[in-house]
Amino acid sequence: MNELDATKSLLAAWEMTVGAQEVDVLFQELLHQMHALIPIDAMAVYYLDSRSKCLALIGACSEQTQQLNLDKSVACSDAKWLALDTWSRTGSRLTQIGPKRAGKLSVLTPNSFRSDVVAIPLRPNRHQPCDPSTPTGAVVFEIGINRALRPEHLDFLDQWASPLWLALDMSVRQIWPDNANLEAIADSAGTKANRIDEAREAIVGSDTGLRAVMERVQIVAPSDMPVLILGETGTGKEVVARAIHARSPRHSKPFVRVNCGAIPPELIDSQLFGHERGSFTGASDQRKGWFERADGGTLFLDEIGELPLAAQVRLLRVLQDHQIERVGGQENIHVDVRIVAATHRDLSAMVHQRTFREDLWYRVNMFPILLPGLRERVEDIPSLARHFARRAANRFGLPFVEPLPSDIKQLMDYRWPGNIRELQAVIDRAVILGGGAHLDVAKSLGNAFQQPAVSAVSVPNEPTFYEVIPESFVVAATPPTTVPSFEEAGPVDSLDSAIVRHIERALAATNGQVEGSRGAAKLLGVNPHTLRAKMRKLKIDWDRFRRF
Repeated sequence: MNELDATKSLLAAWEMTVGAQEVDVLFQELLHQMHALIPIDAMAVYYLDSRSKCLALIGACSEQTQQLNLDKSVACSDAKWLALDTWSRTGSRLTQIGPKRAGKLSVLTPNSFRSDVVAIPLRPNRHQPCDPSTPTGAVVFEIGINRALRPEHLDFLDQWASPLWLALDMSVRQIWPDNANLEAIADSAGTKANRIDEAREAIVGSDTGLRAVMERVQIVAPSDMPVLILGETGTGKEVVARAIHARSPRHSKPFVRVNCGAIPPELIDSQLFGHERGSFTGASDQRKGWFERADGGTLFLDEIGELPLAAQVRLLRVLQDHQIERVGGQENIHVDVRIVAATHRDLSAMVHQRTFREDLWYRVNMFPILLPGLRERVEDIPSLARHFARRAANRFGLPFVEPLPSDIKQLMDYRWPGNIRELQAVIDRAVILGGGAHLDVAKSLGNAFQQPAVSAVSVPNEPTFYEVIPESFVVAATPPTTVPSFEEAGPVDSLDSAIVRHIERALAATNGQVEGSRGAAKLLGVNPHTLRAKMRKLKIDWDRFRRF
């Protein structure tokens, strides 16, 4: 089992779990994924039901038989329940060789499991304890007869704890929708989230233009998996990253933002991993790097696409081993950090061009979230304008002035190449130019507001796993001067065939270049992520259009 196969398998597990409709089928599919790489023959997933102090069987499956007939619940004495509950919230993996069971495994292991077993606690973050309001459980794996697990197999199983916990949580919500335990975790942080509202930046449009984005934030926040936020400059990637952190079990720990594009190449190691005193000229003191400062919390790697290849190698090693070594140091330091990365660049294209490592791409792209540009969520402009106007008035010590309908129209007619960041700057200028009496939007925009209006582009509700594929794909065409009759029109190709031909014409005109000012995406007026995803969906090989 190599590292790349393991990562791809885990990615597939997250994809299946997030999109699952039937949980029973999901557990069988997850077991099949694991069985393909390591000798695991069966598994049983339990929910620790605090109301009845028992292990409630959520799912059981086997690679050898069609169905496992196991007890639906296992009652526990008070002492055993306390031990299991504590282990599920704070403990780690348990293993036992042979058919004899002892300790917690004597309760957890089904009688039909006669071979070696491994049990793993299920909670949102396997590296951190969780509180009593969070549902927990356990998964017990039966190892194949006369087979053994190597250390890398056990590490592989540990990584599956988070998607299995999400599957457990989905099952519990279906089976016990009225469970009082679950009310506290509806938002993952539950009532705790309400206590830290003041620490959150308002996310305007979470119920409208950003609704699909926030639904994905709600799905991924309770887990510990890496997230990759994709979007143009100024779309609010840091705001979404903070929303993920605030809704996660790590919300009380540090949130550390690192702008990868702003670090000089010679200082990247020192900034990320820290340095010891005297390790280089100017290192007068020991310094903790960003990973150590974010220990227990979230590290937001903004503009990760700007990291040079050498730094990508060292970052990948830290993500794999969860250990760092300071510059000039001689000891490994364990760090527990959740990674949220962001970029405005097309990382899949960079992988193709060998400017971004493929293995690092798989590591950070486990759960992509695509942020739409402001021109794609024009319905949010009125509320965003009011939000920024109120904030600017407070900051500049001026009275708050509500934007007029004419102001909103001018704002909605503008294309917004700079997205939300540009809108904020325009409103700030409008507040100052208006002097507290009105918003001078026209003067703040200058001649820019005279640009033609841009209609909103529909944003899909459910992105695909590796990239976001909009269902709508607008193909520019010149309307005919006369409309032919049905008989005159002749045979009509399918829409997909027409789109394939149109994209191929653009690729031929650009010599297979997808992004950039002379790329096919620019020619077609779409985002490079969108175009590449559409080409994969339609099986268009853009390499054959390249001229070297």
